[in-house]
Amino acid sequence: MTDLSAAHDAAVTDRGRLAGSAYNGDRDLAARQSLYQWQTPRHDLPGIVAEQLSAVRGRVVDVGCGNGKFIKRLRQDRPDLNLLGLDIAPGILAEVPGPVAVADVARLPLATGSADAVLALHMLYHAPDIAQAAAELSRVVTADGLVIASTNSDRDKAELDELWVRAAGDILGTGRGPARISLSARFSLEKAPAFLGEEFGRVETIELPGTITVRDPEPVVAHMASYQAWADQHDVPFEATIERARTILVDHIAQHGAFEITCLGGILVCRR
Repeated sequence: MTDLSAAHDAAVTDRGRLAGSAYNGDRDLAARQSLYQWQTPRHDLPGIVAEQLSAVRGRVVDVGCGNGKFIKRLRQDRPDLNLLGLDIAPGILAEVPGPVAVADVARLPLATGSADAVLALHMLYHAPDIAQAAAELSRVVTADGLVIASTNSDRDKAELDELWVRAAGDILGTGRGPARISLSARFSLEKAPAFLGEEFGRVETIELPGTITVRDPEPVVAHMASYQAWADQHDVPFEATIERARTILVDHIAQHGAFEITCLGGILVCRR
């Protein structure tokens, strides 16, 4: 591992940064989620999760529940379930329908075998020790229970990575600048089955490809700016790079009519 990737890993897993900055409120996560409004085909991620839980009864724990996007949907679609939301960041739990608690996937405050299903959606890449976090998910779920994880591919949103490198290079005057930080790289769709397969005999990957097409730069700018908690990791003036990216986007959209981003995320359904 290079010094740079080690520093990025440390930043992505830093508990103080996650709780105090990245997820101390809803704004940045919501900006990342909202970009998918412009994706085709549209994937109803909370609906897909609800569908996977169709045979589950009893207690479902959403570990790293964030702003409660999935809990809100499950409260609507599955009022029979006993739902619990856990997150490391107290600030983001304010709008999540309870019960909720502050907790870390590294050590869940749950009895062994006490959950009928556990959700770990777009969050395991924040665990300092991913293998140990997977073991903790396995510990708290019943023997015939379900664990549903999600993440993005190593190839997800490559156009945004390229836009950042170009904008950063323009700001630095170097042609191409340093890469932006990748949150999901440690637990990408490609790496996830190996981590989860250590604990679960069956890991099914449901790939969710799509293309985001925007005719206005602002949703893309908001998405890029939502990484401000990691601004110090980019080795380039963050705000200036965002502004340069906006100018590039305006020019691209004027010339081509739209800016397209290729997406690949997925859900991993785990059973023993």
